[in-house]
Amino acid sequence: MELPLLAHHALFALSFCISIFLASCDDDFLSVKKNSSSSPFPSNFLFGTASSSYQFEGAYLTDGKGLNNWDVFTHKPGTIMDGTNGDVAVDHYHRYQEDVDLMDYIGVNSYRFSLSWARILPKGRFGKVNWAGIDYYNQLVDTIVSKEIEPFVTMSHYDIPLELEERYGGWLSPEIQEDFKYYANICFKNFGDRVKYWVTFNEPNVATIRGYRTGMWPPSRCSGSFGNCSYGGDSEREPFIAASNLLLSHAVAVDLYRTKYQKKQGGKIGVVMNAIWFEPVSNSWKDKLAAERAQSFYMNWFLDPIIIGEYPAEMHEILGQDLPTFSRYDVEKLKSGLDFIGVNHYTSAFAKDCIFSACEQGRGSSRTEGFTLRSPQMNGISIGEPTALDWLYVHPQGMEKILTYLKHRYNNIPMFITENGIGMRENSNHATKEIINDVERVEYLRGYLDSLATAIRLLSYPS
Repeated sequence: MELPLLAHHALFALSFCISIFLASCDDDFLSVKKNSSSSPFPSNFLFGTASSSYQFEGAYLTDGKGLNNWDVFTHKPGTIMDGTNGDVAVDHYHRYQEDVDLMDYIGVNSYRFSLSWARILPKGRFGKVNWAGIDYYNQLVDTIVSKEIEPFVTMSHYDIPLELEERYGGWLSPEIQEDFKYYANICFKNFGDRVKYWVTFNEPNVATIRGYRTGMWPPSRCSGSFGNCSYGGDSEREPFIAASNLLLSHAVAVDLYRTKYQKKQGGKIGVVMNAIWFEPVSNSWKDKLAAERAQSFYMNWFLDPIIIGEYPAEMHEILGQDLPTFSRYDVEKLKSGLDFIGVNHYTSAFAKDCIFSACEQGRGSSRTEGFTLRSPQMNGISIGEPTALDWLYVHPQGMEKILTYLKHRYNNIPMFITENGIGMRENSNHATKEIINDVERVEYLRGYLDSLATAIRLLSYPS
């Protein structure tokens, strides 16, 4: 998700099981609390909450945990506006029992969280397993399941052990595929008897763009018009190298799960993508093609290889030989695919053609981004109401549109809405009553839930 660091706790993230998409979403498969009969959503619909290890756990060097890329990044002066970091965060590591009790109290029936790779393997495959980390996650999973809450577990939510970054360059090296397979095997072996929903990566598209194109996130690599990163980089090439290694790491983990664990454990495995709906700024064929290119260079960049076995045609046409190729062996690995797509959808943006039309410099207008200018405001028009976050504009229709798009492009593969929400600026001057009467957030969620309900209703009919 595109969030300022440590602001994630201010969002109410939702995990949904959309029954029309998820064939396995039935009474036998889900052992969770049911929705009331008065709910407009199906009885086996999952309402939940979500977190990530770095933004929630704290305890950043407790009980044998090693350093990860974010631990180091946030400690460098100037990287975070107010100087905060995840050393303590909301102390989920020590307060998970209280947190899960609160989830049970408000009635959620699913909880999506991520494992800290460096808490389990402080040195990757080059060191010993940290059994204190394994014990912690076993206790967390047991507590969640005891409350009849379904755990959704992400193996990497932007974070990797610092050792792998320093030893061979992290996602820029194919070596990381072996490390991720080794790590995934430990996760499946120790938690898979109770965890039935696995996510390999959270938003690999965002991690790649911000880590290797703009340099805003670790490992802070960029070049040219994207910035002058002190750690070097190549914004035209490195994002695609990192993406290739992320894709193949996903593939080896899924293949491992399918061949060694899935039949016995009975779970599902997928990937979570940040999904923005791109609306053509005009009805011209140029802008309509631009909107499709925007999807191809943002979301389909990862989903097409996993599901179809090849990068989108638009990427081949524009990038040519700068786009890494898959070997025959790679293609075989990618055939393991996935069982579901996790959709993190917060907002929408306009898309404007920059191939056939004059286009000012801006986000998306470069070759490496598909020659498509992307912005929530164009030609004096806003795609929706602005919020406290400069990238998040309220456009509920985008929820229905992005789900419809995914259903048709990927032949009705099961989907979960794994994140959705709105960030609010904290104001210590507000009275408690004003803070509790959270009208803006309620209206946001109502609009997006209505759009989701419409998608369920419309997409449940054959097309």
